[in-house]
Amino acid sequence: MSDERRTDSGIEIAPVYTHEDLDGWDPHVKLGRPGHPPYTRGVYETMYRTRPWTMRQYSGFGTAAETNRRFHFLLEAGQTGLSCAFDLPTQMGYDSDHPRAAGEVGKVGVAIDSLEDMEVLLAGIPLDRVTTSMTINATAAILLLLYELVAEQQGVRPEQLGGTIQNDLLKEYVARGTYIYPPRPSMRIITDIFAYCRQRIPRWNTISISGYHIREAGATAVQELAFTLSNAIAYVQAAVDAGLEVDEFAPRLSFFWNGHNNFFEEVAKFRAGRRMWYRIMTERFDARDERSKLLRFHTQTAGSMLTAQQPENNVVRTTLQALAAVLGGTQSLHTNGFDEALGLPTERAAKIALRTQQIIAFESGVVDTVDPLAGSYFVEWLTDRVEEEAWRYIDKIDGLGGAVAAIEAGYMQEEIERAAFEWTKAVDDGSKVIVGVNRFTEPEAEPAEVLTVDPELERRQAQRVRDLRARRDQDAVRAALEDVRAAARGTQNLLPPMREALRRYATLGEVSDVLRDEFGVYQP
Repeated sequence: MSDERRTDSGIEIAPVYTHEDLDGWDPHVKLGRPGHPPYTRGVYETMYRTRPWTMRQYSGFGTAAETNRRFHFLLEAGQTGLSCAFDLPTQMGYDSDHPRAAGEVGKVGVAIDSLEDMEVLLAGIPLDRVTTSMTINATAAILLLLYELVAEQQGVRPEQLGGTIQNDLLKEYVARGTYIYPPRPSMRIITDIFAYCRQRIPRWNTISISGYHIREAGATAVQELAFTLSNAIAYVQAAVDAGLEVDEFAPRLSFFWNGHNNFFEEVAKFRAGRRMWYRIMTERFDARDERSKLLRFHTQTAGSMLTAQQPENNVVRTTLQALAAVLGGTQSLHTNGFDEALGLPTERAAKIALRTQQIIAFESGVVDTVDPLAGSYFVEWLTDRVEEEAWRYIDKIDGLGGAVAAIEAGYMQEEIERAAFEWTKAVDDGSKVIVGVNRFTEPEAEPAEVLTVDPELERRQAQRVRDLRARRDQDAVRAALEDVRAAARGTQNLLPPMREALRRYATLGEVSDVLRDEFGVYQP
């Protein structure tokens, strides 16, 4: 029987590592000090000694009122930031009464059709003190503007707002599928958001460049890192080509990584990513502001690794994934509920997931010193190997003409499909052990509590949006939507006319339909 061991990316692991494996390795070049180039050891000097990472549990289901109650529940339990999931119609730019929304309203996230819903979602939330992450892409500009309008109603100035929109369309074409418009008009909307936030909402993270969904689709750790950084290069280049100075927008770029099962490879991925981004921004884009070179990131534990079999085992998986993210230097963290392979997380599961982070932060001692794994022969060797393999992919993508061209050619998609096939094959033949699934199984599963969404919700939400349309000033809405259309046909920033339309209670679907008419719909 072979004793060969490999990481999930296929990197072969030796039985033991010594100083000989780091022959010629210079810690001053490869590591530096925490908070200093090349940022391998973390983007801040003190990291978690001064304060823990932001604990940001992902939540959102049903109506705005139900999700608002969950937000308050989590804040009262000690969560330090909000993270909102939206249902598929909201993600795809359809109102809840649209035929294509049938059966999906409120199912995988909260339904937001208009400013009226956002007012309910954020009721009682102090937007000048709580930061909010919104997992939204094709309709990211709309959700950001709705958030800004509610803050304005609360008396909170735009420059006081802090948070993140995902706003990463390239990975949607690669791995996830909630796109609306073709890649090139989508890039225009993204760069318009960069410019708008620079002027009005300077503390907002304008994009969360996401490897998470690439990994969930079956990519390896190396592919997640390489494809995400290639997408990031495309966004930076698009903004520069649109006339923005790199240091005007780059400090507000952020990243979103997956926390997976292979503990040391995940730590190496996070550390290598910081070093690579520093090099990309310094050498490729000539960034001068040191903040432009910092790879700041959020981590979510791996949803694809949750098992419906023996679901309590997911508490252990999530703990290890979260610990890897912390030792890898994450800035914020979401830990999945143990029951999410079965349905939306119950309050009990959500609280256990939050308590997992709190136990790591306050009981484990791993926060007491910065980057405690630095200097490990194995960790440093593996960090170098992950980086080398990721650069190979980036060089290949550059040779294809960059991320947009590589996506249009199907290159990234094919590589992910190949990796996903290999993973599935390994699980099926037992060479990749998944506890409770292909080894240490049990004959009968115990019944588990599953959170369900009331099917009556869809009817009520659809009626709610119809009632809104009936009582608003329709002429004002129509005029405002025509201003959005004119902006789409021209070159002006799209967000100011969109904000005015939304202020007048135009719906998310109506604004999206105007852009659909002008930009078209992407067909892969």
